[in-house]
Amino acid sequence: MRRFPLSLLSLVFALAVVPTACAQKAQTPPKVPDTVVFEPGIEYANPDGQHLKLDLARPKSGDGPFPAILCIHGGGFRAGTREGYDGLCIRLAERGYVAVTVTYRLAPKYQFPAAVHDVKAAVRWLRSHASEYHIDPDRIGVTGGSAGGHLAQFLAVTGGVAQFEGESGNPGPSSRVACVVNVYGPSDFTKSYGKSVDAAEVLPLWLGGNLETAKPRHILASPLNWVTPDAAPTLCIHGTEDKYVNHEQAVWLVDRLKAAGVEAELLTLPGAGHGFKGDDVKKADEALFAFFDKHLKPSE
Repeated sequence: MRRFPLSLLSLVFALAVVPTACAQKAQTPPKVPDTVVFEPGIEYANPDGQHLKLDLARPKSGDGPFPAILCIHGGGFRAGTREGYDGLCIRLAERGYVAVTVTYRLAPKYQFPAAVHDVKAAVRWLRSHASEYHIDPDRIGVTGGSAGGHLAQFLAVTGGVAQFEGESGNPGPSSRVACVVNVYGPSDFTKSYGKSVDAAEVLPLWLGGNLETAKPRHILASPLNWVTPDAAPTLCIHGTEDKYVNHEQAVWLVDRLKAAGVEAELLTLPGAGHGFKGDDVKKADEALFAFFDKHLKPSE
């Protein structure tokens, strides 16, 4: 939920898992290797005339069907751009995935659950276009950082919950995901205040009030409260010195998932903050790839 100048958003929220994208700003076209097809600016939904778009990377060769991964940018639910994850999408395509990064509606104009509706529409788009892009509709994962981590996790715990589907974008297919890598995303908004340096500023914009005036929406929007045995396998990656989303948010989530019988892992990075650096980038990167390979390429 960290607040950053717009020019830095794509850099900071890519740091967790995308070393090759770290030096790229949102406006810089990514370097695309010969083995990858990169298709930016594809419209996937049009709620309220917003023409939401995605960037897609896929292997150039092979008939698939390939597993797919949805990447969701951060920015405190009110900022950020999809282009910050272009680099990761390309790297995933090099590893045999179809990967997309999406724009979603932002606060304060669009409050919860608009962004949830949008990312669910993106999953449905992947399934609706499975034949065109050689996607295996049964092998779709999701990842994101900070606010994007929250949205990714929300997808993982609300598969089949009709109230969060929304009404635009590829009706019919399921929005369930097979697994999630949640990079320092919040899990319980009711306990964010006092533990985050900007929760008091950011959350009321997205949830329509603070904990005193909009507590029901804080509860409704917290992934922790939607955990059931049907939740998708989860990897949380979180630093112990995160001043924007406290490390305990990941601990609570993983404990709740395990108690429900869901496979859940926590990669704790001692001393890391909100946006990883140095060796922590490599550790997070390797863990993300390994987790997706385990759950989305089980036969390989």
